[in-house]
Amino acid sequence: MQQLIYTHILPNGMTLLAERLPHVRSAAFSFMVRAGGAYDPVDKLGLSGLLTDLITRGAGELDSRQFSDALDNLGVDRSESTGGINLHFGGVTLATNLTPALKLYADLLQRPHFPEEELEAVQALAIQDIQNLEDEPQSKVMVELRKNYYPDPLGRDQRGTEAGIEVAKIEDVRQHYAKHFHPSNVILAVAGDINWDMLRKDVETLFGGWKEQTPTAYPISPLTGLEAKYVHLQKDLDQTQIALIYPSVPLVHPDNYLARAAVGVLSLDMSSRLFMEVREKYGLCYSVYASYEAFQDRGSILAYAGSRPEKAQETFDRTLHELKRLPEGIEEEELQRVKVGLKASLIMRQESTGARVSSLTSDWYYLGRIRTLAEIQQAIDELNVSAILDHVKRFPPKGITVVTLGPQPLKV
Repeated sequence: MQQLIYTHILPNGMTLLAERLPHVRSAAFSFMVRAGGAYDPVDKLGLSGLLTDLITRGAGELDSRQFSDALDNLGVDRSESTGGINLHFGGVTLATNLTPALKLYADLLQRPHFPEEELEAVQALAIQDIQNLEDEPQSKVMVELRKNYYPDPLGRDQRGTEAGIEVAKIEDVRQHYAKHFHPSNVILAVAGDINWDMLRKDVETLFGGWKEQTPTAYPISPLTGLEAKYVHLQKDLDQTQIALIYPSVPLVHPDNYLARAAVGVLSLDMSSRLFMEVREKYGLCYSVYASYEAFQDRGSILAYAGSRPEKAQETFDRTLHELKRLPEGIEEEELQRVKVGLKASLIMRQESTGARVSSLTSDWYYLGRIRTLAEIQQAIDELNVSAILDHVKRFPPKGITVVTLGPQPLKV
């Protein structure tokens, strides 16, 4: 069945993306705003997170409680998040309630209150979130891994710092909003039981008067080199947390799906190599995985394992061994399992309106276009062992950054 995908750029620069899913009765929507942690002032890291919380506390003619009640009355299952580059605001509701929900978000994005009397409470919650990281060693080691691998500002933790949050004033939040919240910095994606003509007219009515400004530039950060690096964080824990990362290809690279497939051989499911070799065969750890992540201009392969201190060295050695031996060969059975897994994920995402808006936004942001499911499925079908092996030979594990958290450092 042909996909019903639509795109429209408003005269003020705001982007509207939509996909009609006639088999559902709900609609999901997501506003992506280029105003994430990478744009925080260096002395106020965490400012974007404060804004993400405060902006929902009253907008237009509604105060904080009234605004929340209005969304609840529409049955909006809402979410907000602060990312390294972008902020996200959105939700899922009945398709019949989409227009009134968008009206509320038009106020949120264009006419927020930013109540000064609520700043202190928001700061307290943000600081508590940072402090809680000390009780989450797996999250902690991944934060430190990115901080040590990606150059500033891409390596920042979106939570910010206690010092940066403590000194932030309400004027700082409002200035950050004024600098970054304008239509050319916003992508709105909608998926579900929609009428495109009606949606486009509603969005033009609600957002067409938003004043145009110059888009915020993508944060400049030098590409990571190929120099190996090891950092150990000393802490008395029952487990040693092990994380590593090395360069791969960005999403725009033609090898993108080859990189995903290679990671799938390592870590797609419980039959994948890392799980079977490091955990099942040798019993070295409970959790081990690899993943692929990318920005607009770079990509990376990450791996994680958590092991008891006395087994940590062997866990690291065998994990690295599996990464390095991938170019030696891949079984056809492994490839077929990866293909099935990628296709299953594709089908499940098609059945979720929330997943579809995420895909629409991601494709447009990174690629400047929206890929059809047929295009993605073709890319998966065309995967073959020879091409994957050629890819991993051209992009081997080199320039690896390793971060460990635990009682003793490792030999790296």
